[in-house]
Amino acid sequence: MFTAEKMLELFNQALVEHKIERKPEGLYDPIRYVLSLGGKRIRPVLMLMAYNLYQEDVTPIMSQALAIETYHNYTLLHDDLMDRAEVRRGKPTVHKRWNDNTAILSGDSMLVLAYQLMADCPADKIKDVLSLFTETALEIGEGQQYDMDFETRMDVTEAEYLEMIRLKTSVLLACALKIGALLAGAPSADADRLYDFGEKVGLAFQLQDDFLDVYGDSEVFGKKIGGDILCNKKTYMLIQALQLADSDQHALLKSWLESKDYVPSEKIAAVTALYDQIGIKQVCDRKINDYFSQARQCLSEVDLPEEKKACLWDFALSLLNRKS
Repeated sequence: MFTAEKMLELFNQALVEHKIERKPEGLYDPIRYVLSLGGKRIRPVLMLMAYNLYQEDVTPIMSQALAIETYHNYTLLHDDLMDRAEVRRGKPTVHKRWNDNTAILSGDSMLVLAYQLMADCPADKIKDVLSLFTETALEIGEGQQYDMDFETRMDVTEAEYLEMIRLKTSVLLACALKIGALLAGAPSADADRLYDFGEKVGLAFQLQDDFLDVYGDSEVFGKKIGGDILCNKKTYMLIQALQLADSDQHALLKSWLESKDYVPSEKIAAVTALYDQIGIKQVCDRKINDYFSQARQCLSEVDLPEEKKACLWDFALSLLNRKS
């Protein structure tokens, strides 16, 4: 079995060797640029690791691993445009380095290239693989729309939020694992349980992201703390705070949410203090632990020796900054 580090090494080498030879340069240079910006490559690594549970040589599915990473970066390119984000991984976003029209068209072409790469698989697997990939792509768009809708709503429920992050984040992790299993010829029950595993890890991962935006160390987290608070993002933390606050806490929290004139550091400190009073840190931590336990159970039900699944579990632990 290969470790996640080895899978990442193999994938990065394949990405370097993968040349997009098409023209015009104005369309494809932004795609090359986006794919060169680095990142954790979580989704292709998960796909390769799932495949490696059943097959020793992972090179036969490198095209599909490239497809899932190309697709993921396509979503980021368009997300950055919609959010008017100026920086991605320390570099200017495509719409800033080029322009909006280029970002739209290059992003669209990335999606097509992702499908082209994904379809380059054995004929007996192509229907199942493309069916899952297509359903996942539709779900991610649905999740993005829900996220946009939530920006103007103050009544977002816990269930709605969890479904939104499942669609926007979790299903692509799950898809990567299941496609890896399908291409390896895994039993359908194992492929389904690996999908469930990825979904639960993804939910825990996104909730932890919410948590770290409030309670993390900015140097470790990689971005400034409190960004979600400043933009009134409907995170699990905020939704729970609005639900669990007493009348005085609710009024104060609502006043900060409605305020247009504030010192950013004061708002972050005040909302964090309210979270502390309400006990949101513990509420969120319990939910993360719950999904984490569910993920562990899903992986345990994959019909393989535990030692064979150890690398995959270790990778999940690393994603969630856990030791056990």
